Amino acid sequence: MIRLSLPIRRFAVVFVALVLVVACSDDSSPAEPEAGTSTTAATVDGDAQEVDDGGGSDVGGGSEGGIAGPVFDRIPDIVREVEPSVVAVLTDVGEGSGVVWDADGTIVTNNHVVAGARTFEVAFADGDRVAAELIAVDPLTDLAILRAERQELPPADFATELPEVGELAIAIGNPLGFENTATAGIVSGLHRSIPGSASTTQSLIDLIQTDAPISPGNSGGALVDAEGRVMGINVAYIPPAASAVSIGFAIPATTVTDVVEQLLEDGTVSHAYLGLHPAPLTPQIKQQLRVEADEGVVVLDVVFASPAATAGLAPGDVITEVEGEPVPTVEAFLATLRGREPGDEMVVRVVRGGEELELSIILGDRSDEVSG
Repeated sequence: MIRLSLPIRRFAVVFVALVLVVACSDDSSPAEPEAGTSTTAATVDGDAQEVDDGGGSDVGGGSEGGIAGPVFDRIPDIVREVEPSVVAVLTDVGEGSGVVWDADGTIVTNNHVVAGARTFEVAFADGDRVAAELIAVDPLTDLAILRAERQELPPADFATELPEVGELAIAIGNPLGFENTATAGIVSGLHRSIPGSASTTQSLIDLIQTDAPISPGNSGGALVDAEGRVMGINVAYIPPAASAVSIGFAIPATTVTDVVEQLLEDGTVSHAYLGLHPAPLTPQIKQQLRVEADEGVVVLDVVFASPAATAGLAPGDVITEVEGEPVPTVEAFLATLRGREPGDEMVVRVVRGGEELELSIILGDRSDEVSG
């Protein structure tokens, strides 16, 4: 069980605001601040960060804004349905959360929850507490798999597509040792990225942003939609020290499923690397770029010397097809990338202004990249 007043480990992070991995807490130092984003360096020490639950989504069902009406009324039922599939992960270095993957005891959590630990236990919503074994990890996506010594578990239902911005989001986990805690908000954004720090944390990409309050110890817990499906695994938050209010991040269920299936198959994960930042093609961007494309993915930025840059992609390009197949959304584009291996050749059709180009890209290996 996590102590309630514990020091946070000192850690340098980079972002316009301070981003903390929603770390497991230990008896001497709980919430471990980890990943950050782009340019401003900062350090944190002192007492554990207190996340301000106010100012985010009002889930009290009041008449002025917030989550109310039928959606709010469903939250208790959703929590009761999903709660048996969310666990507390207890190690000799701290605590976090996890989600039941299958009935045979497979538990999904964050890599930073189990990193450096030698012993593992899993506590269930019914009060049972059993030993667990670390099976495999993938530091690049910050995911890990445990095998709990318990059978006939209730697997969570993982979503097969990304949520929409504005829909209900419920975070369930073990914040600061308060097991089976639920907080609610909405999906605030998609495709967020947190570039890695200079220390042990790799970059995290294509994340879900939510204003459902997330705290240290929520790491590895579930972010759930209105249908009771796990839309993501909670991984990081920006604390009030950075003048933030309820800004948290989760690894999308689509990424989790892909990574877990690979880890269970052979203990490793392949990460194809392209080196660009995609965004949806909105009417405003289409008009600004003066591109003759009805749908596609806008290239916001290209990483220097990346496979995308070597192939000739440039900011402002609109990718409309990959290997002859349309990619009308960012989700579709990322799905095609997830299905490929480092070293694969990927032919993309690009609209640049009024011109159409066909470019061939040799995918790199993300594990070879410092920033992902």
